[in-house]
Amino acid sequence: MYSMVYITTSGEEESKKIARVLLEEKLVACANIISSMGSIYWWEGKLEEDVESILLVKTRSHLVDKVIDKVREIHSYQTPCALEIQIKKGSPDYLDWLDNSL
Repeated sequence: MYSMVYITTSGEEESKKIARVLLEEKLVACANIISSMGSIYWWEGKLEEDVESILLVKTRSHLVDKVIDKVREIHSYQTPCALEIQIKKGSPDYLDWLDNSL
């Protein structure tokens, strides 16, 4: 089984930092960064508006807990968003590459 983990960060630099750590520790095979998105959310009882970055990482499902733990350890946010999205199907060649990269 494979999963993608959706992570929001303070910006592109933090996304790159987290991606590099996850890749170097062989917790993920690939990381994609969407540099900028607008976010509106509740925080400590107030409506907040901010600009964030999206980090999408692909991995084996059994590594997701380790990915989330590492993100929590190195992320600048007190409560980082790290959500698993299970991959039910995919290009066989891509999934083989993912397997061989971890």
